[in-house]
Amino acid sequence: MDFQYVAGRNPVLEVLKTGREVEKIYIQKGELQGSIKKIIGIAKEKNIVVQQVDKNKLDSLAKGVAHQGVVALVSSYEYSDVEDILAKAREKNEPPFILILDGIEDPHNLGAIIRTAECAGVHGIIIPKRRSAQVNETVYKSSAGAVEHMLVTKVSNINTTIDELKEKGLWIYGADMDGDLYFNISFKGPVALVIGSEGKGISRLTKEKCDYLVKIPMIGKITSLNASNAAAILMYEVVRQNHG
Repeated sequence: MDFQYVAGRNPVLEVLKTGREVEKIYIQKGELQGSIKKIIGIAKEKNIVVQQVDKNKLDSLAKGVAHQGVVALVSSYEYSDVEDILAKAREKNEPPFILILDGIEDPHNLGAIIRTAECAGVHGIIIPKRRSAQVNETVYKSSAGAVEHMLVTKVSNINTTIDELKEKGLWIYGADMDGDLYFNISFKGPVALVIGSEGKGISRLTKEKCDYLVKIPMIGKITSLNASNAAAILMYEVVRQNHG
């Protein structure tokens, strides 16, 4: 089984709440207060080895991620498939709400998007297998552990996947500056939002596959939002229209 390191108090707590296999937890010597005590308590209940180490060891394991005195060695993140996402929507008796990320390469952005998506009730996120950030230590940290509660699917071809989703009754909305103002669009029913990379946006072929292109008005001097901010605005418009 493949393993990876998860760093930070919230991400480690979220991993401990799931069925993921945790091989070992490394705690910084002297850091035994607050949520660290909670982590140690859960680890003892689950018979997980806890080892106290110095800060340099944690810095090395966390590879630059802020670890807050704790790093866990866990089984690698298990990706889902598209059918798992649709099944989750059926289980909740909700219209499917899916996020498609077309070329988000920054793991901090991916983590931030996953965190908002989990809060907004998104059933799953689809990313391409190539030219995209994957779920790693940085994504765990920047999602504050929300990745543990989010289905993420890797696909070989986003455009083929969009065709499959359309066949299953989803409407595809792409975020693009050539689109209509998002607040004039109906997002009711089964929705897939496509968010492109900050530099290039959505690829031309993917744009052509969308049923609607929607834009967020830019009134200031900066002409674009961070991808995770843009995704958050559009996700919560879907929430407002379907749950408001």
